[in-house]
Amino acid sequence: MEQLLFLTQRIPYPPDKGDKIRAWHLLSHLAKRFRIHLGCFCDDPADLVHIPFLESVCASVCCRLLSPKRAKLKSLANLGTGAPLTLAYFADETLRNWVDATVAAQRPSRIFVFCSAMAPYALPHKAEIRVLDMVDVDSDKWRQYAESKPWPARAVYAREHRTLLEFERKMAAEFDATLLVSRAEADFLRRLAPESADRIVALPNGVDTARFDPSRRYADPYPAGVRALCFTGAMDYWPNVDAVRWFAERVMPLLAARTSGIEFWIVGAKPTPVVERLARLPAVRVTGRVEDVRPYVAHAAAVVAPLQIARGVQNKVLEAMAMARPVVLTPQAGEGLDLVSGRDALVADDAERFAAAVHEIVEGGHPQLGTRARQRVLADYQWNFAPLDEIVAGRAFAAAAAG
Repeated sequence: MEQLLFLTQRIPYPPDKGDKIRAWHLLSHLAKRFRIHLGCFCDDPADLVHIPFLESVCASVCCRLLSPKRAKLKSLANLGTGAPLTLAYFADETLRNWVDATVAAQRPSRIFVFCSAMAPYALPHKAEIRVLDMVDVDSDKWRQYAESKPWPARAVYAREHRTLLEFERKMAAEFDATLLVSRAEADFLRRLAPESADRIVALPNGVDTARFDPSRRYADPYPAGVRALCFTGAMDYWPNVDAVRWFAERVMPLLAARTSGIEFWIVGAKPTPVVERLARLPAVRVTGRVEDVRPYVAHAAAVVAPLQIARGVQNKVLEAMAMARPVVLTPQAGEGLDLVSGRDALVADDAERFAAAVHEIVEGGHPQLGTRARQRVLADYQWNFAPLDEIVAGRAFAAAAAG
């Protein structure tokens, strides 16, 4: 088998959050054809127990433990330069040396980079095909952060937007193909980097519809009589923190005034102090890390995705739809999914409309919404690796992009 170097900013197993889900599906698919050499970081020591499993899948693994606090301090060193802070955050000499040694010894014919922050490790090395999966245009999230933060954070985030966008454009020109998570995201990058438009390819996320299957049975995790609204996600990720705070503070009071027995359950690991304080509010519950989010989704009266800042595709939305749950989301959370409000989910763009949509569902409205959501996922959101196979085979990048 040919050798493939796979670099990703976070250990891809277990696939329990958005980027890890996509990285794992791509890696496991490529492992059917290539001997994988995996270089990655791990920002949660609990995930280190999965390295033996990854070693059983890959020919070699280098996983570097990353401290977010130390990495943030280290990234500040780039403030005086024209480089993105993100690159310093993920800079590691040991990983760089491992990549160099692995390329020298194994001479991989393919290099696959997941997340633009890992691209510097691949740049010095040639291969028959080099692929960069940006997932989404990360620089634009920093623009959105800048618009919602006070000074001095606003200035730092605006700087990161500018410098990271310049870097993303350079990387799109450097690699043989650049993948994005949706057609909308691919079109967005093509507009930002027109010089590389013919090598920018949409590879949408899919859902494991056997794992997220409404016919599976789970014990109800909610107290008797509670009509639970569920949000799932990593609760140290600022867009998720911002989303649940908005919902708890702006939407829940409106719901409580008209809907009896309602509770908002925030389900996800590493809740920040901001999230933990939300549990002091009436009818708001914060679980922290749970072994499996599916019971919480399966028994929820509705799943909510009230994101105010988002790019790409929200796996939490697709997974809830796959489990035939009614979903209420903001337009931002639906970017890249091409959902039809009222058919696939309910879309609401302010607190009043969001509360009204949730109330309708909880009181028995839209009884077929979950069933139609499942049907939409089965029709349009299962993994399709054919474009990836064409790319790693080196066939017709321009044709793949046009498709």
